[in-house]
This record gives sequence, C-alpha cells and structure tokens, in this order.
Amino acid sequence: MPLVTLATRIRSPRRATPLAIAARAGAPLAAMLLTVLLGPPAAAGAAPTLGPTGAWAAPSPSPTVAPGATGGAARWAVQPSGPKGPTGRNYFIYDLAPGSTITDQVGVTNLSDRPLTFAVYGTDAYTTTDGAFALLPSDQPATDVGTWISVDRQSWTVPPGKRQDIPFRLSVPPNATPGDHAGGVIAGIAQVGVTADGQQVRLDQRVAARVYLRVAGEIHPAVTVESVRVGYDTPINPAGRADMTVTYRIRNSGNVRIGGTGAVIVNGPVGWTLSRTTPIDLPELLPGAAFTVTERVVGVPPALRLTATVDLAPTTVDTALPPVQRAASVWALPWLLLAVLAAAVAWLYLRRYRRRRPVPAAAEPPAAEPSAAEPPPTGAAGQEAAAGAQ
Repeated sequence: MPLVTLATRIRSPRRATPLAIAARAGAPLAAMLLTVLLGPPAAAGAAPTLGPTGAWAAPSPSPTVAPGATGGAARWAVQPSGPKGPTGRNYFIYDLAPGSTITDQVGVTNLSDRPLTFAVYGTDAYTTTDGAFALLPSDQPATDVGTWISVDRQSWTVPPGKRQDIPFRLSVPPNATPGDHAGGVIAGIAQVGVTADGQQVRLDQRVAARVYLRVAGEIHPAVTVESVRVGYDTPINPAGRADMTVTYRIRNSGNVRIGGTGAVIVNGPVGWTLSRTTPIDLPELLPGAAFTVTERVVGVPPALRLTATVDLAPTTVDTALPPVQRAASVWALPWLLLAVLAAAVAWLYLRRYRRRRPVPAAAEPPAAEPSAAEPPPTGAAGQEAAAGAQ
C-alpha cells in the first residue's frame, strides 16, 4: 500500500534612401539563404526527467515502512484497513456530500522488536515546489480535511510484530467547498536524539496513508500556464544550431486534482515548426498548487524570430481536459549572415549608383581678344589702314 513518509525538518512619400534600396535588394537573397541554412525541422531534445512518474500512475499495494529504519530501530507501516484487516486499497478515497460522516479504519503495523507508541491523527496535504505530495509538518495545524478527521484517542501502543486497526471518523462540514480535499492519516513517533556535537534534537518520524475526499457540488477543473520564459544564445555561425531553454509555470486554478502531460513546440517565421519535445508527465497538482517546468530544446537554428509554445494536455482522475497553450518569443538574428548580406547589398547599390550618375560636359574655352601690344600691320594692308585713317 503506497503511503506517505514524512520527517520534520528545519527549513509622406520620401525619396528612397540607400538603406531602403539595400533592404529591398537583400530581402529575397536573405530568404533564400535562410531556407538553405535552416533545413528540415530539428529533432526534439531529450525530455527532462521529473521526480513523479505520472499523475495517475498506479501505486504499489505494499505498505511503506518508516525511512532509515534498520536493525533494532523503530519500524512500522501504515495502510487503509477494515474490520477484517487490510482491504487492498491504495488510499482512502471518498465522495461525500456536505454534512456527511463516514467511519473507517487505518492499520498500523509494528515491524520492530519492541512495543511502539504512536500518535495517530489527521492533517492536510499540499503539493511541494518539485511536484511531490506532502503533508503539513507536525507543528503546523491543519485547516481543511485534516480537521475533519477525528480519532477516539491520539496515543496508540502496538506490540512488536502486530497490527492495530484504528477506527477514525471523517465528518464533512455542511459548508465545505465542493471539489477535492487532500490530506492523510498519520502514525508518528517523536523521539529525542543527540547530534555528533552533543546537542539534543527532536526527531519526528511519521508514516501516513493518503486521504482523497471529493465534496459533492459544482466541479471546475482548470489549469493555467502563468508564465513562459525563453532563453536562446544565437550561434556565431549562421548555419549552426543552439539549445533553447524554456521555463514555464503552471497552476491548478480549479477545484479538483489535475495531472496530464506537457510539451514545447518551437516555431520559426510563418509558423515553420523547427523542433518539438517529447511530452513529459506532469505531477499531480492539488487545487491551488503551482509547478515550474524547465525544458531544454536541442539544436534550434537561428531563424530570426523563434516562438516557443507550451502545449499542455491536462487530465483529471475522470477525464481529459481541452488543451492549454501559451507562447513566448525571442529574437535569434544570425548577425554574421546579416553583416555579409548588408555588405553585399551596399556594394551592389554603390556600383549601380556610380554607373547611373551623369557626367557633366566639358566647357568650351572663351575666344581670345587682341592684345594692346600687338604690332601694326605692314605692307599693303598697312597702307590701306593708314589711308582709311586719313
């Protein structure tokens, strides 16, 4: 019988500019180069390994023994039981209406060689930051289903090698909210130990059987992707690839337990799928619980603008829910490629500009005027000029 093992810890139109002409000339060339460099979609990166193997995985029917107990140390197990002994149930699972009361039994088996005295009581459960099911520490009072569980007496002594089936009652208040309420029935031992430096410490060892209660009423299953963060280091080589890190936070915003799977899809421009991860199992989230997932997508090309979409397939214990998605984008500019394109386009533009520029025509020199020091004509021409002057 799978049980929960706990230990308390302290913890206007313008003239086209050269840049515009260069952009128009380089766009088709850039598109062709990107098509060649990006190639087919990359293979999905390996999915990270989470602690829980799945929200609804069938647990082992064997009872759990107190941790770290060997030799003559205190060892015990806790499991659902009944008037004739263990019933084969994995957990205490109930569907009750507000105001209802049910009586059940929890079996506590002493696996030690001496009598053990246990404190038996109920408490509330919560989901830890790493997605595990946990119960409140012994010094934190219950406020939910743990307060609805009552035992005739808190202290029970069990002989060595024997099992004690202890009755308890679960009374649902008339004003209990509909939906899932989780907790546990605990059998614990508080001991005083001594550290290596001689200091006394209180060691609270506890073993528990889970309690899942669904209170009748309006059921509202829902899960929300609260945030998505994307990290990508653009490779220098425009034909190279780099890893993308996607971190997303999900929350159970409904009133029932939620599980399911999650995957990440990486798209480039115009929705071109570049990579996708293998779906991973999400841990069971109790109502109100949140969980953060970080995935590494391997071999993503620098396709100008990358969009990572978180794709959740949530489920409850009863049915599958509609998919939930949320996306975030990051720029992935291949700077070396862009610099080469810009230089090539600028060179083509300048060459074209110089060929089209008109060359001004050469100006004709002005006619020369006679100089004042020019000598007078001689011969017949000089005589005719002198006669004319008379």
